Order: sequence, then structure tokens, then C-alpha cells
Amino acid sequence: MTHDAFVPLNMDRRLAVCIRPADQVWQDAPQAPIRRWPLEREAPESGQVTSLVEYLPEARFPEHRHPNGEEIYVLEGTFSDETGDYPAGSYLRSPAGSRHSPFSEPGCLIFVKLNQFAEHDSVTLRLRPSEQKWAKRADGAVICMLHRFAGEETVLYSCAAGQAPNLPAGPGELLVLAGSLQSAEGDMPPLTWLRLPDLAGHGLASREGAVLLVKSAAVGAV
Repeated sequence: MTHDAFVPLNMDRRLAVCIRPADQVWQDAPQAPIRRWPLEREAPESGQVTSLVEYLPEARFPEHRHPNGEEIYVLEGTFSDETGDYPAGSYLRSPAGSRHSPFSEPGCLIFVKLNQFAEHDSVTLRLRPSEQKWAKRADGAVICMLHRFAGEETVLYSCAAGQAPNLPAGPGELLVLAGSLQSAEGDMPPLTWLRLPDLAGHGLASREGAVLLVKSAAVGAV
């Protein structure tokens, strides 16, 4: 039997990429009752990866090590590991060399970035929604800073209906958590992932308002 050679997925970060839920395809993970929507992937089961991952109820993943870190935002359900249970809205960072055995009793949907930590970024974070601090900026946007290191920022961003998101200039990505965005390419509903060489220069707007997970000046973006 012959197998098609693996082709890296969306790894040229000089290019804009927009993946809506209708564009995404579930793939079964080989290690557990888990399904994945790959958004960008450097290699079949290693390297840099960004994906949406669904743990089916009572799914358990074998203990594994993260060579260059893992970043998780819990979208639905409850994600768990040896450190505790994390409901929807939780944000987790596990630095290079960390190990865990994740699982989910009720099932969950998470946004995951693997092996993309900046050098020397060794912070471990476990932020449940009750531990996150929101603040209103002068432009009216409401944001929650989740993590900042060496020019990279990860924030939750809420904009009101009719507001154009005032995002930072430069490379980055965002995931629509609630509401929707609009651009020349059309509507972007929840779970749309958008990666841009310049977040501020894409003409984004939001008719109904939106809540976004935004990463700016991401590692390896260009």
C-alpha cells in the first residue's frame, strides 16, 4: 500500500488564511477518542500545530511531553488534567518539557497551539474565567490580557455591535469565540480562525458585536 506524502498545512505565515467552520474537516486522532480540525500543521504528528480539538465524553489522552510548549483555550465543556478541571473560557499554558495526561469526563472542545512558545518563555498558566481580569480601553474595546512575553500578546477582545475591532498592527491570528466579524471576504461566524500578516490592515468590522481570542506578533508568524 502506498501513502501520499505529507504536505505542510498553511505554514507560510506570510499568507492570510481564513478557515470557517464549514471549511473544516474532522480527523480522528490515533491515540484516543478525540477528533481534530487542523488549521496549520508542520508535520504529521510533530512540530508546530494549531488546531481545534474535540474530546468525546470520557476521552483520555496518554501521558505525553510538550517539547516546546502547549497553549489551550477551552471553548466548550470541561478540560481536565492532573492539575484540575477547567471549564469553558479557561486559558492554559504548559511550557517546554512539561508533561500531562489530559482527559474530559463530559467532553470538550478546545483551541490548541503546540510547539510555538518563544525561547525562554517558561510561564505555566491555569486561568479559569473567574481568574481573568477585563478592562475597558479608551477606544471602547473591552479586553482581558491573558499572556504577554517578548512582544507576543494573547488577549480576549470584546467589541460592541457596529464597532471595528482596533487590533494591533503586525502579524497575528484570531479565533471568533462569539458573535461575528465581517470583511471583504464575507462573514466570519464563531469558530472562524483568521491568520493575517497585518491584523490592523484587513478592514475587519462587526455588525452584531464579537468576542475574539487574539494573538499578535505570534512566534514564527513571518
